[in-house]
Amino acid sequence: MMTCAGLLAVATVILLVGSLLILALIPTALAVFLLAVVLTVAGIVFLWRIIYPWLVRMGRWAARPINIIFLFIVVVVVELVLKYVLDQAGVSVPTFSILGQEVTVIGIGLLLFFLFLLLLALVVWLVRLWRYTWPPARDVFWDICFRIGALFWRILVGIPLGIVWFLYHPPLRWLLAAFLFYLRWTSAAAAWLLYNPPLRGIAIAVLFVTRLIARVTAWLLYSLPIRWVVGAVVFILRLMARFSSTVIYGIWSSWPVKGIRGALSKGLTAESKSYQDYKYAQNDGSGAA
Repeated sequence: MMTCAGLLAVATVILLVGSLLILALIPTALAVFLLAVVLTVAGIVFLWRIIYPWLVRMGRWAARPINIIFLFIVVVVVELVLKYVLDQAGVSVPTFSILGQEVTVIGIGLLLFFLFLLLLALVVWLVRLWRYTWPPARDVFWDICFRIGALFWRILVGIPLGIVWFLYHPPLRWLLAAFLFYLRWTSAAAAWLLYNPPLRGIAIAVLFVTRLIARVTAWLLYSLPIRWVVGAVVFILRLMARFSSTVIYGIWSSWPVKGIRGALSKGLTAESKSYQDYKYAQNDGSGAA
C-alpha cells in the first residue's frame, strides 16, 4: 500500500512540475532540482522498505546477548589472526591506534560492523523495554493520578461536610453558641470600658500620672547632683553606723555583770548552789530533809 502511495505521489509531483515547466511558470533548473529532490526522497523510501526487514532481522539477531558476545569474540580473534598472518607474510597494512592498541584497517571495518549491530541491538532492546513496561507503567500512572484526584476531591468535599457536622451537632453547637454569647458580652463590656468618656478620661489621667511619676523617678535616678547627695547620705549613714556599733560594743564589753560573766566562764552546765543543796539534802540530818 505504501509503495502504491509513493508511486502515486511521485507521479503527481512529476506531472505538476512538467505542467509548470511546459507553461513556463518555473525555470528549467528549478524543475530539475525539484525532480531530483522528489526522486531522491522516493529512492530513500523505496530503499528503506527493502533494507528495513533486513535491519529488523539483524537487530533481533544481535539483541540476543550470546550472539553479540560471540560476534565480539569473532572480531577480536579475526583481528589477531589477521595481524599475525600479515606479519608473517611481510605485508604492510595501514593501522590505527585505538586505546593504545594497533588495529588494522580490516579490523576497523569489523569493529564498525560490530558497533552497527550493537546499535541495532540497543534499538531492539529499547523497543522491547517500551513494549513490556509501558502498559503497566501507563496503568500505574493513571491509577496514581486518579487516586490523587480522588483524595483531593474527598478533602474538598470533607471540609464543608465537617463544618456542617460541627455546626449541626447539638453538643458542639451548644458550646459554639455559649462561646459566642460570652464573647459578645465580653466584647460589649470591653467596648463600653474603652468608649465611655469618664472611664476613658480616668484611664488617660492614670496614664499621664504614671508617665509623670516615671519621668520624675528617672530624673532623680539619673541626675548627677542627686546621685552625689544620695551617695554622701549613704556614706554618712554607714559612718554613723560604724561609730555607733563601736560605742555599743565597747559599752557591752565593759558592763559589770558578774552573774553573766560567771555563767559564761563556768559554762552552761555548771550546777547552781540551790541545786547542790537539794541534791545532798538526804545526807543532811535536818528536818527539811
